[in-house]
Amino acid sequence: MHITVHEDKSALGRAAAAEGAAAIRAAIEAEGKASIIVATGASQFEVLDALIQEEIDWSKVTAFHLDEYVGVHADHPASFRGYLRDRFVNRIDGLKEFVPVDGSADDLDAAISALNGRIAQEEIAVCFAGIGENCHLAFNDPPADFEIETPFIVVTLDEACRRQQMGEGWFATLEDVPERAVSMSIHQIMKSKKLIISVPDQRKAKAVVAAVEGSVTVDAPASILQRHGACALHLDVDSASLRKPPAD
Repeated sequence: MHITVHEDKSALGRAAAAEGAAAIRAAIEAEGKASIIVATGASQFEVLDALIQEEIDWSKVTAFHLDEYVGVHADHPASFRGYLRDRFVNRIDGLKEFVPVDGSADDLDAAISALNGRIAQEEIAVCFAGIGENCHLAFNDPPADFEIETPFIVVTLDEACRRQQMGEGWFATLEDVPERAVSMSIHQIMKSKKLIISVPDQRKAKAVVAAVEGSVTVDAPASILQRHGACALHLDVDSASLRKPPAD
């Protein structure tokens, strides 16, 4: 894992986007196409703003995303597929394909099965993601399942996760936050050739320590990132504030 600490969120977003864009361009050069995973939430605002400014042939890019609430429609303010259409898909020119997670599908099992079949056809060049306040990765809350190989699964959101969604302003009350979501599994995330993990803000500082300084454990799901051979973790000074100083 390569860790970089940036002076602020804007610098973090630019650096994360530039590193991810280089991986996308390399995949297009080598394979003629690139499949990527994009993420949502407050941690991705600056990343996506910078990514859409990068020189990328988007007509060769297929974009998946990490997760979506069960029962939330695309026009809901908290919808992740709606977030990505507004902040990413509709702001770039000619994206080859956006493959949404439809958490409000009438037949959720069938929708997930189709999504699993679709992503199984692709090698993911780069996955953009963040880490939750409870150290979750996507919506894999602790204790996470590190073994399941199914690409997308239905998960139950713990209270810490649901409080984070309320605290970020996506929902008015805790009761409004759905208790279930469709999430990309840990195994599928770890299959990505490159991971770009962006984690700003003081409220994520404890989770950062658990992810990078503790042992790999299902009780700190993002700690699994220590086992990925090409993981870039981008922090700002606030999220890095509780880390141990480097040894001399």
